[in-house]
Amino acid sequence: MHLGWSFFLLFAGLIGVLALLGTIFWLWMIVDCALNEPPEGNKAMWLVIIVLLSLIGAAIYYFVRRPERMHIVGR
Repeated sequence: MHLGWSFFLLFAGLIGVLALLGTIFWLWMIVDCALNEPPEGNKAMWLVIIVLLSLIGAAIYYFVRRPERMHIVGR
């Protein structure tokens, strides 16, 4: 019985840490987009994608748009 509770607490803790890291990443991408996207670009569209699609939207922004923006704008 003791082993079952230990496994449950370890699993719950792992899920909690992953959820916290995902939330931090999501917020980081929102702030990065809001502060660094050029105003003449599609800043509003990217913010909507990140907010509505949550972690998937943040990952899309991070892997698709962010490297392109960093190459063009330099930040």
